[in-house]
Amino acid sequence: MKRKSILLVCGAGMSSGLLATNTRKAAKKRKLDYSIQARSESEVVSHLSSIDCLLLGPHYATHESDFKKQSEPYNIPVAVIPQEIYGMLDGERLLDYAISIMEG
Repeated sequence: MKRKSILLVCGAGMSSGLLATNTRKAAKKRKLDYSIQARSESEVVSHLSSIDCLLLGPHYATHESDFKKQSEPYNIPVAVIPQEIYGMLDGERLLDYAISIMEG
């Protein structure tokens, strides 16, 4: 199984970075080969060719359709992280959510 790569989009805040760290820990605990990174909105385009899933911070929900259009040529699923997962920085639940998004 090839390594899966998940990109979290945030403004420039620390929340997404902490959430990415917690999600990496959850993946490692489950022995899953996942790369989980948090990047700013301006960096998304340069990562589209190398990711398997794009997850948006709740504050980007109104821009979801724009991100989907950008991701469509790469066949990358895009979803908004539920506020309860984002707010609690719950890496376990975010990992479950990302897996469900990638499995369709």
